[in-house]
Amino acid sequence: MKLPRRKFLHLAAGTAALPAISRVARAQAYPARPVHLIEGFGAGGAADIVARLIGQSLSERLGQSVVVENRAGASSNIAAEAVVRASPDGYTLLLITTANALNTTLFKLNFNLIRDIAPVASIVRVPYVMEVHPSVPAKTVAEFIAYAKAHPGKINLASAGTGSGTHVAGEMFKTMADVDLFHVPYRGPQVFPALLAGDVHVYFGPLLSSIEYVKTGKLRALAVTTTTRSDVLPDVPVLSDTLPDYEASAWFGIGAPKSTPAELIKRLNKEVNISIADPKFKARLANLGGTVLAGSPADFGKLISDETKKWAKVIVAANIKAD
Repeated sequence: MKLPRRKFLHLAAGTAALPAISRVARAQAYPARPVHLIEGFGAGGAADIVARLIGQSLSERLGQSVVVENRAGASSNIAAEAVVRASPDGYTLLLITTANALNTTLFKLNFNLIRDIAPVASIVRVPYVMEVHPSVPAKTVAEFIAYAKAHPGKINLASAGTGSGTHVAGEMFKTMADVDLFHVPYRGPQVFPALLAGDVHVYFGPLLSSIEYVKTGKLRALAVTTTTRSDVLPDVPVLSDTLPDYEASAWFGIGAPKSTPAELIKRLNKEVNISIADPKFKARLANLGGTVLAGSPADFGKLISDETKKWAKVIVAANIKAD
């Protein structure tokens, strides 16, 4: 039986529209079960805190539980690889951090972060604080640079581990300031007892873990490492006032397996941006010393790419090798 041409075209158009209707229906039905947000640094740390804050907010907005899974190990590479290998259905997400950008150069990985993880949304940026033990006579960054030049190799630069954000931030400072500091790596939180005891002299520490020591005078903050001052340390200048173009920060966002449908990524991006725009959410991030980092998936993808290239140059120039 032959169909009239008009009816045939109508049926053909309807058939062509089915995939689009299916995608919309799938996005509207999502999520039908709990979503898992995997973070790679263990309970209690900054990554875990951010993951649980955004997880709670997304749970409320999506009407399904967002379960935070701590899969610590290998500088978060275990968590990242688990998400790379997960089904791309929007039910397994990764909390992406600065460490993931560093790891691309530091490790021989079984995956490529930029190729294998789809950026969903950025969440927050947190500055580091250039802080010194009170025994260091410098009160400003310029004074510290002069002091370091007068004592080459005798000032200990602490870090929370070789290849960590705190390490590469210090290495970039060494290069830009042209000073010779002796790097002393510690295992995560072990750095503060050593710094407070004066065993090491300077540390580019996360604002979240540094702020109480600074406010109580146990450590002296010389600068914050973002391009604008921190609201929680408004009297502390930015390092770029002394070293133009210096910028280092910890940042956090969400990613998904690479083939996750675009409509699900768009939906999640929208919900994250609504969440971080909420005044209560902003206030809780401010208590961590962070500022919200809203944007599109493409914006977050550019941040990851730019940071990966930026820190690769520092890691290669300083010949940093992962422990």
